[in-house]
Amino acid sequence: MNLLIAVPFVVPLLGAAATLLLRRAPRAQQVASAVTLAVVIADSTLLLAATADGTVVASQAGGWAAPLGITLVVDPLAALLLLVSSVVLLIVLLYAIGQDISGLSRAVPQVFHPIYLVLTAGVCLSFLSGDLFNLFVGFEIMLTASYALITQAPTRARVRASMIYTVVGLTSSIFFLTGIALVYALTGTVNLADVAEKLGAAPAGLRMVLALLFLVVFGIKAAIVPMHFWLPDSYPVAITRISAIFAALLTKVAVYAIIRTQTLLFGRDDVSTVMMWIAIATMVIGILGALVQDDINRIMSFALVSHIGFMVFGLALNSVAGIAGVLVYLVHHIVVQATLFLVNGLIRQYVGHTSLRSIRGLTVVSPLLAIFFFLPALSLAGLPPMSGFVAKVALFQAGVQAGGWLIYLGLTAGVLTSLFTLMAIFRVWARAFWGTPLPDMLEARAELRRGPDFVGRRLMAATTGTMVGVGLLVAAAAGPLTDIAFTAARDLLDGRAYIEAVLPEGAP
Repeated sequence: MNLLIAVPFVVPLLGAAATLLLRRAPRAQQVASAVTLAVVIADSTLLLAATADGTVVASQAGGWAAPLGITLVVDPLAALLLLVSSVVLLIVLLYAIGQDISGLSRAVPQVFHPIYLVLTAGVCLSFLSGDLFNLFVGFEIMLTASYALITQAPTRARVRASMIYTVVGLTSSIFFLTGIALVYALTGTVNLADVAEKLGAAPAGLRMVLALLFLVVFGIKAAIVPMHFWLPDSYPVAITRISAIFAALLTKVAVYAIIRTQTLLFGRDDVSTVMMWIAIATMVIGILGALVQDDINRIMSFALVSHIGFMVFGLALNSVAGIAGVLVYLVHHIVVQATLFLVNGLIRQYVGHTSLRSIRGLTVVSPLLAIFFFLPALSLAGLPPMSGFVAKVALFQAGVQAGGWLIYLGLTAGVLTSLFTLMAIFRVWARAFWGTPLPDMLEARAELRRGPDFVGRRLMAATTGTMVGVGLLVAAAAGPLTDIAFTAARDLLDGRAYIEAVLPEGAP
């Protein structure tokens, strides 16, 4: 089991080294990247099977006992997110390979594959880390790789976006290091389980300050309002393969970190009121921003910000049902956001951009593309029987059970956000998919059908369709997914199983 825990982090790093050595053999490099992620998926499946009943497994690197050594921990939450993330990473990688084969991307494949696998390692380490410092390391690996990826196929807009992204990321990292230093000064440790035990003796006011500091740190990375301004200026300008994986995973890793720290470390300190106000502001301001955009990528970016608010809302409920709803929503949102950005990449094939001002008639040009957009868009709006409906029902039920005027205000904001999301989607559908296609779009369709890059384009369409299928599978598997989510939520709020797995001799 110790070996299985290390695989999601170590194997991508080894794969990155291998793909770097294979940079002069593109096909071998592509195969090596795909095989690497397939191994991570297989390993994550085994880890989820081993922890789905609430089991928590810890591995001490080098045999150094916690809290001195590097601890990797797998519980139902980490295993579930590892599996979903690795599946999305593989599908987006195959989409990127299709882009390279078809010649639609100006990115450098020889550089892309090693950096992409380094990003994978950072994501996996963030989920597995059992101490604050290595959580920081995981974020920095992930963000350093993302700095390089966002400037692939550089343009003036992408260089500007990367500078904004870098400055915001470094600012958040400085706050993160400050928080780690304060925790270490207070407790003498950075091991999460050990900190959870020792923080109980700290003054309540100081614990509250630390809880708010870490909420700000990860709130910046998760793009919650008012710390969201960087995301709509960064994600839309990146090439499709990058924006899809950024939208799917980077903010969700930050949401995971908020969940982990606020439940395990600061569960005894009530910051629920602050989080509820943040959730309401994030939902409403994000979706209002989406309604006034004329570019599909920017609409989806603002919608991404808005729907982060649903996850913060569930966490603010501080209940098993609320956190279980957050976990279901996390899985749904990872898949749906990746799908919609991949669809936007397919739209670029016909018009070369995603501006609503000069797109119409996509349903006539490509009925399959219309289906690919329609299904995940309905899920994002939360219409039945899609996964978004299941996730929102879980959150709303938890809110009704909790009660209180502020929670009801949050529920109202959630309902309005869902309606406004549907309005934004209908606006995209009405302007881009209905109507008579432009002549240039019909010419592009004819060219795509007879072009020499047919295989690559087919692979892009197939992988997008696969992502749509994954979204439908999430809805179909709502029962088992909800069971795992409730098991994980109970463990998160209790915390004893986590502490006992990491510190068996010091467990209460």
